[in-house]
This record gives sequence, C-alpha cells and structure tokens, in this order.
Amino acid sequence: MSIVPTENLPSFAELGLPRAIVTALSRNGITAPFPIQAATIPDVLAERDLLGRAATGSGKTLAFGLPLIARLAGAQSQPRRPRGLVLVPTRELAMQVTDAMAPLASACGVSVRLVAGGLPISKQIQSLERGVDILVATPGRLEDLIERRSCNLGAVEVTVLDEADHMADLGFLPVVRRLLDQTPRGGQRLLFSATLDGDVASLVEEYLDTPSVHALSTVEASVDTMTHHLFRVPFDAKFDLVAAIAAREGRTLCFVRTKHGADRVARNLARIGVSAGVLHGGRSQVQRNKALEAFRSGSVPVLVATDVAARGIHVDDVSLVLHVDPPADSKDYLHRSGRTARAGESGVVVLLSTPAEERDVRKMLGAAGVHPEQRDAVAGDPAVHRVTGALTPSGVAIAQARPRAVSPRADGSAPHVGRSERSARHAHRRPHAGAPSPQHGERRPRRTRAH
Repeated sequence: MSIVPTENLPSFAELGLPRAIVTALSRNGITAPFPIQAATIPDVLAERDLLGRAATGSGKTLAFGLPLIARLAGAQSQPRRPRGLVLVPTRELAMQVTDAMAPLASACGVSVRLVAGGLPISKQIQSLERGVDILVATPGRLEDLIERRSCNLGAVEVTVLDEADHMADLGFLPVVRRLLDQTPRGGQRLLFSATLDGDVASLVEEYLDTPSVHALSTVEASVDTMTHHLFRVPFDAKFDLVAAIAAREGRTLCFVRTKHGADRVARNLARIGVSAGVLHGGRSQVQRNKALEAFRSGSVPVLVATDVAARGIHVDDVSLVLHVDPPADSKDYLHRSGRTARAGESGVVVLLSTPAEERDVRKMLGAAGVHPEQRDAVAGDPAVHRVTGALTPSGVAIAQARPRAVSPRADGSAPHVGRSERSARHAHRRPHAGAPSPQHGERRPRRTRAH
C-alpha cells in the first residue's frame, strides 16, 4: 500500500538517509516521512540516545529502523556478535519489525534476523553463526541463546527497546535489564513506548544518557482518528449482531476475552458462511502465521483474536475493530482499538455491551477518555448497517448457528458468545489483560506488581 506523503516535512534524503535507503523506500511506495520519523531520524543518525512516545501505527518501526540500517551499513558483523539489537515483547511484533526492516536493510547490504520463542531455535543459531548485523529478538529467547553461547552482545552499537510499556506489562523488564547490562557501556540506546511512567521511567533513568525526547503521539491520541460506538445488546441477541457485523465488506478484527471464546466465535461464524481466522496463544506458530497472512491478504476478511495478539497485529486497512467481549481495562481498549486507524487512516471501533456489563463498560471507557456514540442495537437495525456496513450472512440461517442460550453468570455478567454451559461456569476466571500464556520456547519471568 502506498503511503501518502506528509505535508511540510523534510524528505528522507533531507533527513540524512543514504540514497540506497531512499530508493528502496520509493520502490515500496513510501515517499515522505511521518512526523515521528522526521523528528527522530536525525537524532539517531547523530548517535544520540532517544526516548520516543509513539502510538502503534504512527510509523515508529521505520523511525528507528531506517537510521539503524544507515548507521550499520558498510561494515560486517562477526559470527554470534550482532551490532544492532531490537528488543520487542512478542514474536508477532518481532516478525512485523523484521518484515518491515529486512527489504530496506538488504538494499544497503545489512542483514536482519529474527529470534523469538515458538520458532525453530536451530535455525536461529545457524543465522547467528553466519553473522547478523541487526538482531530482532524477544527477551526470553535471546537470553536462552546467550546461555547456549550462541549469541554475545559485546559488539552491540545500538539497542532499541520497542513497546517498552508492553514489556513491562508482561514482566520482562528484569530480563531486559540483564540484556542491557551485557551491551557495551556508552552504546546508543533508543526506547519507544506508548507511556513513559512507572517501570518504563525507571528504565529510562537507568540506561539512557540524556536522551532527546520526542512525545509526538500517544495511544490516547490515536482515538481522534477513529469513530467509537457502544452498542447495547441483549445477551440472547448478541451472536446475531456479531454475525451481521462480521459479514460486512472489508477487514474486520474481532476481540474476545479467551482463546476458547475465540475458537467458538470463529466456528459459529463459519457455520453461517462467514470465514474467520483465529489468533491466540493456544495456536501453533504455523497456525498463527497462516491466520495472519490470510487476513493480511484479504482471503479471510475476519480475524478473531484475544488480547495476547492485540499489540502484535500490524495489518493495514483494518476498517473496523469489534470488541465482542469488553476488554478488562482502558489500556486494553486503546491497544485493541489501535489496530484500526493506523498510519493516519480512519477507522471504526464498536464495543458490544450486554446490560450486565454496561456499568463496568462505561467506567472503562471513561478511563480511556473515549466518549462513544451509544445506541441500543440488534442485527438488522438500519443504524447498525450505517455505522458498520453490517450485512445478512450467507449460508446457514443465523438461528441454526446461534449458540444455545445460557443463563448469566452468578455475578450477573454474561458468558462469552458461543460458550457452552460448562465453559460459561468458568468464564469469570479472566486472564490478566495483555498477559498471554507462555509461548512455546519463550521463557516468561514471574510477574511482579508495580508499586
């Protein structure tokens, strides 16, 4: 997808990037920088430490990726000793960062490799043995490789911490600190985060040396490019409404609370002719890659995901985010919703709420600083079609695919869409927001409460 040039900003060449990168960007339809890129690239090229507060979708990957490539071009890395390190919280994000950087780096003779849990470690060891210029890594897998003596951080010139707040949420900061301690003192360090408080602030104070600060965009700021809607729906009419919205044209990303709920929603949608992929921590890496690629290509227009994937999904042209289950808190709402309205585009966010959930939902939206348009809604309402483009699903009639109605939980809240009675009895056991089950091959430190 071509990116529309940003007005009144210097060109990539004027920012100091080499001609090979500028040409490669142009071939990929990227002709002018976004604000975060224009602000940060000169500082990174000048070898300053940098602190960037930027929402996902603002262009921050290239904000650090382009000058990192430029800085490391023209030299060769030794086996097992990368010169550039990008630490990210999840393997999905690691894959996205690698995919964005690799073709541009290749134009400058710079290699980019990925190491993350859930992927074959033997291939990652082989890549390190051959020599890697820029290593994109999740913290647990990188520490594994270091303990195996397959990687050494003693030659790292530039370290990037991407989505540092999410690494803090997942309890990775102790591992991150151990890794930073193994990089050379005086090396350049770049930190990007949606928030700069708490544990992230202490990380900045400890490891960044008088950084230049660019707080151009926050997670909260991204809500301005979205339209937010709260649909109040009776519990027994919820699946019909989900099905109608999912049957719309365009890419639709649906969020549910649990992996079992995600499987059931996708399965029930399939029974009425709506093709939907599934993304959650219980799926294998092959399954997750396949689901993301089908969603990205448009061959499967609906993706049903849990919060484990909220920050890892970076797909252009997601025109609607549907919160099938309300998120646990305002932060999760903003990060889920941030999968639409990316890179300056607009998007629609719809949150479904049953009467039992309405009080908590209103409190959560207030904390998020979001004031949605509100309406009572059921499938077939003209207002629902006007907002979402909802259609009548093809295939089997909705009544045949609708999950059997179950009673509300003991606490008064509603079970998940498509949930059986047995699983509904356990629905109150919510996982912590944003805290996935440990992925295969990815060690996860014990979570500690921030004080």
